[in-house]
Amino acid sequence: MLDSREIQKIIPHRYPFLLVDRILEIEGNKAVGIKNVSANEPFFQGHFPGYPIMPGVLILEAMAQVGAVLVLRQEKFAGYIALFAGMDDVHFKKPVFPGDQLRLEAEMLKFKGLIGIAEGKAYVGEELAARGTLKFALRPGTESYEK
Repeated sequence: MLDSREIQKIIPHRYPFLLVDRILEIEGNKAVGIKNVSANEPFFQGHFPGYPIMPGVLILEAMAQVGAVLVLRQEKFAGYIALFAGMDDVHFKKPVFPGDQLRLEAEMLKFKGLIGIAEGKAYVGEELAARGTLKFALRPGTESYEK
């Protein structure tokens, strides 16, 4: 299990764009993380006043961050960053509200060189909130994100 400090040693994201609070498990080509959705999230001010819903693109980003931890924790990719290269077959099934807890899953489907494809899923409880195929490219970043 990784907490937010350990996650920040692997990926460069920081508040308010770090969208993974904890990695619960990493096994083989799959990782599971958690995002606690708080009413204090800055995006709720404008999305939408009086009816706050977590933006779908941020749910996708949270899934991608779990996938980035899965890949970038490997020693050979230390200092790299993962950039979105595309998304396919994306579906939003359930709105995500303040107080919800997202369980985020990322499973690597293909990986060749510095290009990868992962299947991402986000659940609230047992209910699927979103899913999609996420494509990414690894690029050299900095040696360490820890500050």
